[in-house]
Amino acid sequence: MADDKGIDSSVYKNPVWKVVLALLIILAFVYFFGEIFKTNEAIQRYKITYTQFSAELKANNVKSVTIRGLALDGEFIKSVSLKPVNDIRPRDVKNFRTFLPSFQGSDLIAQFESKNVAVDVEPEESSAFWQIALAVLPWVIIIGVWVLLMRRMQSIQGGAGGGLFSFGQSKAKLFDAKKPSISFKDVAGMEYPKKELEETVEFMKDPSRFSRLGAKIPKGILLIGPPGTGKTLLARATAGEAGVPFFSISASEFIEMFVGVGASRVRDLFKRARDMKPSIIFIDEIDSIGRTRGTGLGGGHDEREQTLNQLLSEMDGFEPHEEIIVISATNRPDVLDPALLRPGRFDRHIIIDRPGRKDRLAILTVHLRNKKVASEVNLDDIAKGTPGMTGADLENLVNEAALQAARDGKDRIYKKDFEDALDKILMGTKREESFSAEERKITAYHEAGHALVSFKLPYTDPIHKVSIIPRGISMGVTQFLPEEDRHYYPKKYLVNKLSVALAGRASEKLVFKDVSSGAQEDLKNATSLAEKMVAQWGMSEKVGPVSLGRGEEHPFLGRELAMPKRYSEDMAWIMDQEIRNLIVEAESKADELLNNNRSTLESLAQALLKDETLNREDVERIIKESESGARKHEAN
Repeated sequence: MADDKGIDSSVYKNPVWKVVLALLIILAFVYFFGEIFKTNEAIQRYKITYTQFSAELKANNVKSVTIRGLALDGEFIKSVSLKPVNDIRPRDVKNFRTFLPSFQGSDLIAQFESKNVAVDVEPEESSAFWQIALAVLPWVIIIGVWVLLMRRMQSIQGGAGGGLFSFGQSKAKLFDAKKPSISFKDVAGMEYPKKELEETVEFMKDPSRFSRLGAKIPKGILLIGPPGTGKTLLARATAGEAGVPFFSISASEFIEMFVGVGASRVRDLFKRARDMKPSIIFIDEIDSIGRTRGTGLGGGHDEREQTLNQLLSEMDGFEPHEEIIVISATNRPDVLDPALLRPGRFDRHIIIDRPGRKDRLAILTVHLRNKKVASEVNLDDIAKGTPGMTGADLENLVNEAALQAARDGKDRIYKKDFEDALDKILMGTKREESFSAEERKITAYHEAGHALVSFKLPYTDPIHKVSIIPRGISMGVTQFLPEEDRHYYPKKYLVNKLSVALAGRASEKLVFKDVSSGAQEDLKNATSLAEKMVAQWGMSEKVGPVSLGRGEEHPFLGRELAMPKRYSEDMAWIMDQEIRNLIVEAESKADELLNNNRSTLESLAQALLKDETLNREDVERIIKESESGARKHEAN
């Protein structure tokens, strides 16, 4: 804030400014006394002209001289009545000072020798001020750099006060309950999680209602869900509904380069929460400090595990009905230490899944509150066409659509803007690159193969769009969009999905009698899916209904290396054969479909080469026209 004179008063509160000001005062002090010293010396040694000095030298009245650069200090044998420089009346001068011309050399020394003058030569005189300044300057730089580093570290760690001695203080941000905050009404969807948290809100408002019946509220609530589903938003809404102080911190902020700092910050955080109870502590991404102890290839005694131990101690050390609730969020519950999940700590787990169609509609409505949207936009259609998207994805979709409309100079957001934004999110950004005609042709037949096999096989996801415009890292893309959210995947659906994935390669092999590297990602996804079908989901008759763990992703390298295999080498060979059989059979099915519908494949590929992008209606129309033409040709 600036004062009446326009000067920023915050400058005077800056520690760096105070240090600089103090150093300037010290240097001015040194300079002032240096000048006084030089003045006193000038009083004792009168400054005379070089002409007066030459006259006395010729008169053999110079006893000794000391030369410092061009300055010459000397002593007369007898005092001389002279008129010193800048003086009005003559004085008796015994000690004097004068300055030599720059062209004086060996001749002057010869004169001194002939006159028996004692000559002394000293280094050129330097100012006492600069001597002290040069001695102090390195320390000024060191202190200044240190202060700036401390302030930089303080700003990175959240701006908390304390500077150098604040390492052990918690970096949690406190949201004041008296200020306007969000509530459950501001959180779209998530009806089940909100219902679960209403009990927590009721306890914070009226703890006696539960305590008189002997009931205990959970000390810790763990919000589990994929990234972007609104875990942090829901925690803040809980605090807003309860109207209590809300401490928010990311678990990574506990960890510091110094051992023991994380544990100290945990203690400080819980102390602050106790001082303001009832209160809520929210720890985001708790898996960064709450991972299972003793895992990995290295030792287990490190700063992170000490921080976790202190957190476990603080949570278990709560007194009954202490009116402090810890809410944490994670998208990796499988890596958390079992001690965190036991009753008495995080004993209530709330699953926050990806929103369904109804919830997506509510989320879109919230994000479009303050945006100008054309009347042609149907939010229900957008919600239907975005299965699997989280709240953060939908917010990004709305923002991308608004940016697209602004780039095109529109006064509101239209349906086309949402379609372009969805294509950008699902398929990637267009790449403005030139490709050869041969590459475009291979890409067209590859994507046409995916589209045709998907259309012909039952239980597959509908086509959303087919494009040979390079997007992201792909030369082309066939995008599928499920009509509804899926939670179970039948074997017939997965088998046909394998055929669709391998149809691009099959199309290249049929048309060009060769295959390319363009199917790399398709082969990778198909192999991974087949491995899960055989080794985890019990979809192989030879392997049987067992889960052997092959293909599982382990969060810790050490655990994966140390864990013994749950199958023998013979079983591994059988699984390899079953995985290969699934992929080979799926490719054979794709080969057969493409052979039987070669003319339709040609029609789709030519349409892609012409238009570059086909939507679902275009694909269906081309396939139906091609089949109708083929039937007429056979009839004739």
